[in-house]
Amino acid sequence: MADNTPAGSTTDGAIQVGGAKQPIDARVSAPASYDVADFPVPHGREEEWRFTPLERLRGLHDGTALEKAADGAGVKVEVTAPEGVTVETVGRDDSRIGKAGKPVDRVAAQAYSSFEKASVVSIPKDTVLTEPVRIAVQGQGGVAFGHQVIEIGAFSEAVVVIDHTGDATLAANVEYLLGDGAKLTVVSVQDWDDTAVHTAQHTALVGRDATFKSVIVTFGGDLVRLHPRVVYGAPGGEAELYGLYFTDNGQHQEHRLFVDHDMPHCRSNVVFKGALQGKDAHAVWIGDVLIRAAAEGTDTYELNRNLVLTDGARVDSVPNLEIETGEIVGAGHASATGRFDDEQLFYLMARGIPADEARRLVVRGFFTELVQQIGIPELEERLIAKIEAELEASVA
Repeated sequence: MADNTPAGSTTDGAIQVGGAKQPIDARVSAPASYDVADFPVPHGREEEWRFTPLERLRGLHDGTALEKAADGAGVKVEVTAPEGVTVETVGRDDSRIGKAGKPVDRVAAQAYSSFEKASVVSIPKDTVLTEPVRIAVQGQGGVAFGHQVIEIGAFSEAVVVIDHTGDATLAANVEYLLGDGAKLTVVSVQDWDDTAVHTAQHTALVGRDATFKSVIVTFGGDLVRLHPRVVYGAPGGEAELYGLYFTDNGQHQEHRLFVDHDMPHCRSNVVFKGALQGKDAHAVWIGDVLIRAAAEGTDTYELNRNLVLTDGARVDSVPNLEIETGEIVGAGHASATGRFDDEQLFYLMARGIPADEARRLVVRGFFTELVQQIGIPELEERLIAKIEAELEASVA
């Protein structure tokens, strides 16, 4: 695998500064906004849409999906929370909605403008949960627009699992609000049916000395386009963004990350890994990190690795790092895409391991580091089983 790790490189897009605390995307010229009208209908030539097959978004990008929203049941959301956690269904006027940041593309703005009720999960300050909060998003076959807020108080610790299954056309915004010194781990699993379409913006506002860990796992869906974002509300915050995706025949899976280092002495670490197999399997990973002039003492790194298992699969991997101050601890990025390693396979087969089993061992080893970040044994076992099922299907 080739490896490219230039530190201090400059992105090739324009910068739109919308205000002192409004997150920006160094490669997107459109401003962040709650108003759909502020975003023109994309045509696929725009930098932020050039990899996305717009015709497969089922009208989420041009407003025509609104006409279908009343025809289907959309999605069913169920929250299971330990004692002490507050779960609310609130209206659009709730002060916590939109607190993490504004939508940054037309679909996210459409989702924000179209939801009727939002789900808010609140963990009180000084609370350490011993069991995860579980949010089940079950597709019911229709079009839906959703909004979810996860709020964790100062010096609390919690794990939240958001599990997407079934079939739906879903556009959503998810906000994570971390109080000072809080520790939040979020595992978002996209285990949709093969016919689902899912787009979402995930925005984390990280408080002083708080720690945010995100693990995104994407398997199913016809098209999945996720936009994880991190904004620091005060110095000393840490963010770890991990991702695992397995892209199969005809699937389009796109992960577009943005980490906005706008506060001093914050840290971020990004590691995403993907495997692809089958005709027209397409994975896209965009990793944007911006270190602003005020963000002295920043330490950041991002890494993307892709393993191509068969002919006919395509990967687009674009890391970007923009630095506006020289007073940093460290900054770098790397991206590598390679084919299945025949030498590893030969090594295992030479020791009596059958070819199919050797193939599973190599892929499982490729993903092990990320699966272990989840920290929930039954979920880890489920995801490993899913990976092996994907490999068995390709052999069959």
